[in-house]
Parts: sequence; C-alpha cells; structure tokens
Amino acid sequence: MIRRRITLLCVVVACLAALPASAIAETTPAASSTPAAPSTTPTPVPASGQLKLAFEHVGGSPLFALVGRRIVVRGVVTPYVAGQSVTVGFYVDGRQVGMKAVSVLASAGAGKFDVGFASNDAGLLQVRVAHAATAQQGAFSARLGGVRYVHPNLGLGARGESVRLLQSELNTLHYAVPLTGVLDEGTGQALVAYRKMTGLERIPYAGKQVFDRLARRAGSFHVRYRSDGRHVEANLTRQVLAEIEPGGRVRKIYTTSSGKPSTPTVLGRFSVYLKTPGENSEGMVDSNYFIRGYAIHGYAEVPTYAASHGCLRVPIPDAPAIYAWVQTGTPVDVYYE
Repeated sequence: MIRRRITLLCVVVACLAALPASAIAETTPAASSTPAAPSTTPTPVPASGQLKLAFEHVGGSPLFALVGRRIVVRGVVTPYVAGQSVTVGFYVDGRQVGMKAVSVLASAGAGKFDVGFASNDAGLLQVRVAHAATAQQGAFSARLGGVRYVHPNLGLGARGESVRLLQSELNTLHYAVPLTGVLDEGTGQALVAYRKMTGLERIPYAGKQVFDRLARRAGSFHVRYRSDGRHVEANLTRQVLAEIEPGGRVRKIYTTSSGKPSTPTVLGRFSVYLKTPGENSEGMVDSNYFIRGYAIHGYAEVPTYAASHGCLRVPIPDAPAIYAWVQTGTPVDVYYE
C-alpha cells in the first residue's frame, strides 16, 4: 500500500513539471501592485461678470447736476451671482471724493445696485466701479463719466465752467449765445430769451429754476409754419424771434421787442422786400423790411416786453448775424400763441 501511494505522488509531480509556465501563472492569483486612486470633484470655475452703468437724476446735454444735489449711479451685473458686492469710487476733476461698497441684488435675471452721491464742489464727476475676484465670480470693472456739477446762481460777470455749461445748454437748444465761459451781455440776452420761452421772470440771471428746466430740455421753440421753408418766425406772446431752416429746423432764437399796444406789430405772413445795412437816422441797425416801414432791426433799447413802434427790435450785437442770414424774399411769420 505504501509503495502504491509513493508511485501516485511521483506521477502527479511529473505531470506538474510537464505543464508550461504560463499555465501555472494562470492558476495563481496576481498580487495587487498599486492601490486605486481616490475619486475627486472638479473645482468650479468663477463666473465672468459684465457691468453696465448709468446716471439717474441728472439731465441736460451735456449731462449736469447742481452742486449739493443727490444723484444716483445705477449698475447692472450679468450674470447675477448671490453674495457679491462692488466698490464704487467717485472722482471730481480727477480727485477722489468718495468710496462706497454696495451689495449686488437680484433683479429680473441680473444683478443690480444703486448708490447715491452728492458733491459740494463744482467740477466734472467720474465714477469707477470694481468687483474683486471671488470663488464664485471673477474680477471686472467699469467707468462712467461726463456729469458736471455746477453752481446755479450765475449773474452778469460770472465766469468759469458753470457758465460754460450754461452757454452750452442754451446753444444746444439753439439760443444765440456766445461760448466764452463769461456771462456777458450776449449770454444775458440769451438767458432772457430762454426765460421768456419757459415763463420765468425776464432777467439776465440763471438760478435753479433755469437749470431745472434745462435738465428737462424745456424751452424749445415750437415751429408753427414748417411749410414756409427757410423763414423767420416772431412769437409775440413770448417776445422771441427765431430763424427756421427748411424742414422746420430751428437755427437760432433771439430775444425781441415788438410793437407796444398803441403801435402794434402787424400780424400775418410777409416776406423781406428791402434790406438796408448799417444805422439809419432812426437808430435802426441792419434793417430787414417785411411790410411798409416795419422791419427786423437792431436797436439800442430792447426791453423784455413789447415797446417798439411796430418793428421787431433785436439787440444790436445780434443784428449783423440776423442781417446776414435773412435774404430778400425770406418769409416772415408774425403771430400770437
């Protein structure tokens, strides 16, 4: 029995020796060489923001605000990311005068913020807004400029940037005004014409009432006879005279004084039939006659009310420009509102 077991064992050993090495390897479990890497979550990429800015509670062209008056800077951020804030810096004539941090709030699918500001100094206001980089939103910035803070109380002899802006606003509305930065006689006459058109006291002075109306673009001349092409309109209710280009475009607006009640200016549609340059014996300068002895002309005295003998008086400094523009045959429309 023992001899038989020994013989069987020898046979098994011989068979194993005859197998190829690959077969032996397939029957042996492979050892683990490297542990598996743990799974990781990707780091979120911060959103890239865009910013649009605008001023509120300002007006005019160019834009302005009165010294001491509060305006608002409104910003819109896209996309909106909760928990974000921006820093708003205010600069007057390049000098930093304020800095505020404000939160960005959700509004109609975007982010929004409002921040108020008032300057006690005249000058050009510029705004810079910055959003620092966070884990949720990237860094971005924007600038907004072009609002001039002005002193409103301006009378004859005033000068500076506030006067220059006043002149620019009047010029934009087509009033005949010099652009000198000095509130001289010509600017005073333009102010009187503007005050006539807006129903204010007829004095050569600006003030808050004038600037408030300029901010609303009030004081435009309403053309009544557009079909008359290149013509002159004299609005006797307002005591102003306007040069009108073809298509009804206002060229210039002047203060005028028409005929007093005892010698009223004739009403109707006329045309210039005679032009006489220089000063005549009656003190009329650069006269443009539109019917009989009635003319548009310069005169030494141009009250803010109807005071002439029937003519349309204009300040002597304005007379040459009107004389150069008006031609023989130019229609002249004279009316009350």
